[in-house]
Amino acid sequence: MIGDWIDIGPTTQISPGHARTLPVQGEDGTPREEIAIFHTWEGQFYALVNKCPHKHGPLSQGIVHGTLVTCPLHSWNISLKTGEAQGDDKGCVPTIPLRVDAGRIYLLREALVSARAPEKAA
Repeated sequence: MIGDWIDIGPTTQISPGHARTLPVQGEDGTPREEIAIFHTWEGQFYALVNKCPHKHGPLSQGIVHGTLVTCPLHSWNISLKTGEAQGDDKGCVPTIPLRVDAGRIYLLREALVSARAPEKAA
């Protein structure tokens, strides 16, 4: 159902090997999170919260290779499919369900609402 998905624009807005960001605002209008939408060299699209699990580096500014992105701060490799850090590095960044239909990119509405929920105090 299209109502469960948010149309964020044409696939042509993101060149292969690059990413674009999408701010997600809280109910009060303040920025809560930023989503990075990646276009791989193989033509696939993925969406992650735009924070490396290590030091919150901007993954959207990293290097895309295969189905990985390398964080620009400390060179952690993050899976675009799972959000998991690779190799000896430990951590995970939330992924956002994405689909492509008729040249348009759609993100799952429910996942964006989850991404903008305020963090709970420990």
